[in-house]
Amino acid sequence: MAQKRHTSFRKKQKEKKSSSDALIRLNKFIANAGICSRREADTFIQAGVVKVNNQVVTEMGYKVSPTDEVRFNNRRLKSQTAKYVLLNKPKNYSGRIENSPKKKDVFQLIKGACKENISPTCRFGKNTTGLLLFTNDTLMAKKLSNPKKRVKEIFHLKLDKKLLASDLNRIQKGLIIDGKKVVPNSISYIEHKDKDEVGVEINNGGVKGLNKIFEKLGYKVTWIDRVFYAGLTKKDLPRKKYRFLTIDEINLLKRI
Repeated sequence: MAQKRHTSFRKKQKEKKSSSDALIRLNKFIANAGICSRREADTFIQAGVVKVNNQVVTEMGYKVSPTDEVRFNNRRLKSQTAKYVLLNKPKNYSGRIENSPKKKDVFQLIKGACKENISPTCRFGKNTTGLLLFTNDTLMAKKLSNPKKRVKEIFHLKLDKKLLASDLNRIQKGLIIDGKKVVPNSISYIEHKDKDEVGVEINNGGVKGLNKIFEKLGYKVTWIDRVFYAGLTKKDLPRKKYRFLTIDEINLLKRI
């Protein structure tokens, strides 16, 4: 009899722990639903626009269970598990959703990857290829697009003409663009290629910033490939293919 009571007690404790583990903070629930970041969610909670089971909740740190009904401005939210999908984008695929079946977009390439709604952390044009990260983690997406975070990126570019050594040196020293001095981490010709192909490492500015650098000196970027992004590489990821990030890669991004 004593053994039965002991077993019953352990079972209840296990159930209690399992129930506790299922609870998540309300601000995280809202962020996982893709509404905003956790910090912004706290502001909305304090403003009284969030309801849990039809009751307004303004308490910071409030936790909800998967069965709770959460509403934001009277719209019911569904929490999503954070997903991170890395695509090696090919050329001639739009970064926007195309309504015409004749037009190709990047969302067609990741269709069926997961049930969650994931979006790219940046917008690539048709002529831009390479690493493109999709996620529903809005906080992570904001961090990666924040110039203050100085996210490292490496690009392989092709220009409409050969880059003069004198212009390469000017770029290395820095150019004044939009009133600010822009200096890449490094720039060099691609080995065994014509001098119209270069590799550039930057910490902010992205594709748009690179276009401005070369336009300043009278060059046009005809093709650009992102080969390194925030610690992520194209290793074992063929063009047009995608994969999910590993736990180590996700933790690396969270430390940015």
